[in-house]
Amino acid sequence: MDLQALTDFALVATHGGFGRASRISGRSKATLSRRVAELEQTLGVRLIERGTQSLRLTDEGRVLHERTQGPLSEIVEAEEAVTLGASIPRGRLRVSAPLVLAHVALGRVSARFALAYPEVQLEVVADDRYVDPVEDGFDLVIRVDPSRDERLVGRRILDDQRLVVAHPDLVMPSTSTDETLVSEVSAVLFNRAAPDVVWRFRDNHGANVALKPVSSLRLSSLQMVRDAVLAGAGAALLPKLLVEEDIKSGRLAHWGTDISPPVEIWALRNSRHLVGAKVRAFLDVLEEAFPNRTFVSPI
Repeated sequence: MDLQALTDFALVATHGGFGRASRISGRSKATLSRRVAELEQTLGVRLIERGTQSLRLTDEGRVLHERTQGPLSEIVEAEEAVTLGASIPRGRLRVSAPLVLAHVALGRVSARFALAYPEVQLEVVADDRYVDPVEDGFDLVIRVDPSRDERLVGRRILDDQRLVVAHPDLVMPSTSTDETLVSEVSAVLFNRAAPDVVWRFRDNHGANVALKPVSSLRLSSLQMVRDAVLAGAGAALLPKLLVEEDIKSGRLAHWGTDISPPVEIWALRNSRHLVGAKVRAFLDVLEEAFPNRTFVSPI
């Protein structure tokens, strides 16, 4: 059985179509289709039912995919270990990152990596959508406070804090020592915030404060929330790495720091894959950018 043809079939089966497999692997649709057809001819069975709008595996194709997926993964990992383990990083590297981190820091980190490793074709996709590294074709995914996933392993690259900030003209409401009485404040909310959320934070004098955000404005990105606060629409709870420069410049007032544990940002990969030289190099550049696991604004 032709190993390359089997690998191309696995690509198409995993990603659900020739077009998607082509985009992720960089191999042409024509080549993938020809290889799968050759494999079908060798085996004497049809592996894929090709429709005008969709593709599905036959029973034989499903059995072949399930039985060969693990061994093929091990072969690819062994090849990476031999060819990339001690060599100069090279090849394609795809990284998924949350929008805020990508916007604030990953431009300069990516530039530093590209200058150090010119033989790597780096692609960083900024997206808050939850992606699967295997299904979506990413070598690394960067996640904020990731849930436990047995398939993913990696490094904690950065800690961050959430700050309550507002336009300097907005005065923080007075608060009561009675914890049953929570003051309300005009706010801009991230659309994932719970409807009954209460901000509990420590103000600049070390006192614990509780405020109930009241808002008719919910936005789907933290950058939009920041822009709305800069425009005077209300207070907001935002990542320090997004608003640190605004606070230093006086564009935003810092009311306090969320009392919850620090936000953890991790770089994760598929646990079944060996760490190739290009992935290891990118992780090292990330760690060099945040040596104390805290964000430091570029000078």
